[in-house]
Amino acid sequence: MPQRLPAPTEIEITALIDRHLSLEGPLLPILHAIQERFGHVPANAQPLIAAALNISKAEVHGVVSFYHDFREVPAGRHVVKICRAEACQAMGANALADETLAKLGIAWHGTTANGAVTVEPVYCLGLCACAPAAMVDDRVVGRVDRARMTALLREVGA
Repeated sequence: MPQRLPAPTEIEITALIDRHLSLEGPLLPILHAIQERFGHVPANAQPLIAAALNISKAEVHGVVSFYHDFREVPAGRHVVKICRAEACQAMGANALADETLAKLGIAWHGTTANGAVTVEPVYCLGLCACAPAAMVDDRVVGRVDRARMTALLREVGA
């Protein structure tokens, strides 16, 4: 089971917020800084951000939940994204995704029991001519079939 770290403290979160308050439109930079530091945007950060920016908690939550790259829980050590766009679907991405999730015993946005891999959907990686496509951490991979996905998962310890 992945190790759970203690929730970030109000002092840690407030320090990150304060560094970005002078920016025009600071909400997204604040969220990115918090996620970069803690690996997710913890629930206890959202009211602090709202108060600092004089916006509602619902508005902060709406932004966090709208953008797919923000997480409300920490991801595994590696993130595998499988393209769900039409070109990739036409080339077998749905079956690849179903098989990958079943093999790992998780659902979308789930993390393997050993904490190694989180699998997320993505809606176009720009490799339509090389479909189906996937992304492992920051590396984009095209023409992903069953064998290639198995090799990618092996690389990241799944």
